[in-house]
Amino acid sequence: MDKPPFRQNQNCGDWEFKERLGMGGFAHVYLYQNHDTSEKIAVKMCRLELIPRNKDRWSREIQIMKKLNNLNVVTAREVPEEMKHIALNNLPLLAMEYCSKGDLRKMLSKPENCCGLKESEVLSLLNDVGSGVQYLHENKIIHRDLKPENVVLQDVNGKLVHKIIDLGYAKDLDQGSLCTSFVGTLQYLAPELFENKPYTVTVDYWSFGTMIFECSCGFRPFLHNLQPVQWASKVRSKGPKDIMAVEELNGEVRFSTHLPYPNNLSRTLLERMEMLLQLMLKWDPVQRGGKTNADSKKPQCFEVLEQILCMKVVHILNMSTAQVHSFQLVPEESLHSLQRRIETETKIELVNQELLQETGVSLDPRKAAAQCVLDGVRGWDSYIIYLFDKSLTKYSGPFSARQLPDKVNAIVREAKSQLPLVVLKKVWGEAVSYICGLKDDYSRLFQGQRAAMLSLLRYNTNLTRCKNGMFAFSQQLKAKLDFFKSSIQYDLEKYSDQMHYGISSEKMLKAWQENEGKAAAYAQVAEVSHLDEEIMSLHSEIVELQRSPYARRQGDVMEQLEEKAIELYKQLKMKSPDPDVSSDSSEMVKAIIQTVQNQDKVLRDLYTHLSKILLSKQKIIDLFPRIEKTLENIKDADNTVMQMQVKRQREFWHLLKIACVTASPEFNPHPLTSLPGPNDRYWENQRYLSQLTSLMQEAADEQSKSPKLWISHDWAGVQP
Repeated sequence: MDKPPFRQNQNCGDWEFKERLGMGGFAHVYLYQNHDTSEKIAVKMCRLELIPRNKDRWSREIQIMKKLNNLNVVTAREVPEEMKHIALNNLPLLAMEYCSKGDLRKMLSKPENCCGLKESEVLSLLNDVGSGVQYLHENKIIHRDLKPENVVLQDVNGKLVHKIIDLGYAKDLDQGSLCTSFVGTLQYLAPELFENKPYTVTVDYWSFGTMIFECSCGFRPFLHNLQPVQWASKVRSKGPKDIMAVEELNGEVRFSTHLPYPNNLSRTLLERMEMLLQLMLKWDPVQRGGKTNADSKKPQCFEVLEQILCMKVVHILNMSTAQVHSFQLVPEESLHSLQRRIETETKIELVNQELLQETGVSLDPRKAAAQCVLDGVRGWDSYIIYLFDKSLTKYSGPFSARQLPDKVNAIVREAKSQLPLVVLKKVWGEAVSYICGLKDDYSRLFQGQRAAMLSLLRYNTNLTRCKNGMFAFSQQLKAKLDFFKSSIQYDLEKYSDQMHYGISSEKMLKAWQENEGKAAAYAQVAEVSHLDEEIMSLHSEIVELQRSPYARRQGDVMEQLEEKAIELYKQLKMKSPDPDVSSDSSEMVKAIIQTVQNQDKVLRDLYTHLSKILLSKQKIIDLFPRIEKTLENIKDADNTVMQMQVKRQREFWHLLKIACVTASPEFNPHPLTSLPGPNDRYWENQRYLSQLTSLMQEAADEQSKSPKLWISHDWAGVQP
């Protein structure tokens, strides 16, 4: 009995049909989800009657998939029993893990990626697809159909991971290293495949290299508007290091050994990427990939790839020029060494460099320069260090502007010039990339301003603690002075009362009177209200900076212009690619000019606000030595007052001793001997001591809550 035809909305037991994910030459892929576990699987089903050759291909894909186990190759799943009955044409189903983030083609098709992916995304692709390809080759499998459509993305613990799919054209090499059977998609095929020549694993190098080039620049490397059968004869004569061929309007083919601008790669990465592509895109399949290392058994191209992925690169945004500098670190390089290199390139002296993380925390000079590189984070678009010139509190330029691509510059000069649609699409793509880049440049500079603000707040917090410590010491000194002055005034009064009995000391009296004057002078040392007023005024200034509208992102207009440019580009792409149809670039040029003008405005506002932040920070830095000096004076005065008190008490007890010795029964009682008894004096002294101790303890407690003056959240005072 014939099976009923498959319905797209057909459920299978606990498995619910969700959607069709894609379709190929003779198979469709569907998404199913389990009712109970919520597990999702992708089910590949053959939809056609196949000739024996394609049946073999189908069976081979299932066999290969089931024996592979690698993070960067899609994993096969067991086909649920209740689903097997929907298979058509007596061909088994293939169940696979579901990758929810779409394929690489979807990512490349986004207008903002028309000139290539971001550096971090390119590096992630190199890592994942490179790992997957090497795994296949180690298992003696050639994929033969590597292309963006056959690389899908999955979220694994918050990180996007690339996975290779569709092994239908894959060839198992167990029966020999040379193959002559066909093949995958022509646009990414190695020349020997579409010429039906014998081939080896190096066909995957060509396809992978083509994909890397496209992800870096937004288009395929060799005459991307033509089919391979059209460009093969023209590209065959390319040099061994040529990685790109473009056809000029006059029909001339121009080769290059370099990646074209615009792209999103840093200078440090660019050279290594070109070296990698020069190995992968060699026309001669024997030379392609380079020599194999006798020890590692790896071809040179994968060794270069590994070197790229192991590079530790620090990306520095110079806030005074808006220019990004990239430095590849050598093993165990110190921060001091890196700063010397920064000084050479930026002309900012090491002593004037302040390097801030996004959190506003300064780099620790005691640690290696590798602290600038986060584990697992690659690409200057992902993590950057902000460089400030401490000798400046006002940033006024000149600022390094994003380079306008030559073709975009041409349409800006001649906006009414008519160009064929096929040419216009490429130029407008570069224009969209330029506008997106201007917005991203502003976003990075705004993050730098934010880092400066966070640094200011850290300094302000430290200033508050220092002020509290200074105030505590001041109160402690005032308490001691009050006690000392009260005591000495009382002693002077009593001294005057008993002078007519003949017991006196002019020297002691003079010393007490001098001490009374000194105590009055030290009261001025304890007065810190002038500093307190300055600090409170500075606090208010910082609050106003936080409340300022320029403390928030001002890129709304730029985002609107970006959306407008993207919409114009989409409309152009939808037009028929008729070579006889031309158009001008007036609307796109208008969007470019408006974006440049708006960026100029928001950058002026940003740098005005940034200069205010840096000025406030400098005021705090200038206050620290004054607070430190005030603290030193207070502590010196405190020690002197304590010494004066000890000396005064010694003199008092010396006078009391004289009074006791000279006293006799026949004389009238001496006033000093008529003082309260020893026990009374003892308890009175204990009471005064307790009061003084309590005051000093309160001050000490307050001080203990405050850190030492120069210990801050940053490392400004630490020498490397």
